[in-house]
Order: sequence, then C-alpha cells, then structure tokens
Amino acid sequence: MSASIGEQLNTATLYERLGGSAGIRKIVDGMVEAHLENPAIKPRFLPYLDQPERVEKIKQHYCTLFAEHSNGPGTYDGRSMVETHSGMNVNEAEYMAAMDDILETMKSLGHTEDTRHEMAAILYSLKDGIVRV
Repeated sequence: MSASIGEQLNTATLYERLGGSAGIRKIVDGMVEAHLENPAIKPRFLPYLDQPERVEKIKQHYCTLFAEHSNGPGTYDGRSMVETHSGMNVNEAEYMAAMDDILETMKSLGHTEDTRHEMAAILYSLKDGIVRV
C-alpha cells in the first residue's frame, strides 16, 4: 500500500521540500534581489553589482550551504561564517533584515510555514558566526 500525500510530506527532507537544487536556486536568486531592495542591507550588496562573476560565486556558495543544511547533496566548502563576515560588523538589524528577505522569498515561492520555520532555525544556527556586537 502506498503512503498518503500527507505521509510523503512528513518523510520528505527539507531539501526535497525546498525543491532540490533548482528550488534552492530560486530562493537564492529571490533573496539576492530582495537584499538589493532592502534599505537595511542594500548598501552591503551594491558594490557587487558590477561584478556579476562575484555575485554568481556568492549565489553558488549560498546554494551549497542551504543544500548541506537541508540534508541535500554536496558539502559547503566556502569560508566559515566567521571568516566570511570578519570585519563587516554585521549588526542584529541587518541580520534580521537578511533573514526576513530569505523567509519572504520562500513565502512568495509557496513554501509552507513549517518549511519556512525549519529554514529559520537553520539561519538562526548561523547567526553567531555572522553578527558582531
């Protein structure tokens, strides 16, 4: 007897619920666009606009990071959160603005509240390596 749709959803990994690599890429593309519209963090991203290859590399790192943290394939091999954000002095408001952009992008793409909550937990787990108080 096959599992019901509800049972299948309960057994799907977060990676699968995010839509695999293609779904994660949609989230990452949307979040970067949102960051460029968000006055709280837009200034941090504007310098990269004339460096499309750098933006693409950053997006690839995000995709791999999100895949790894959602039980997907691959291993994130970029710098640690501490190394990446060293000297940037990211504050709590900027962190929350970035997190809100990610979660709002997910909502606009139709991800459930439960899936967004799981992503929020992942994002919070990275916070200490990013925010400098």
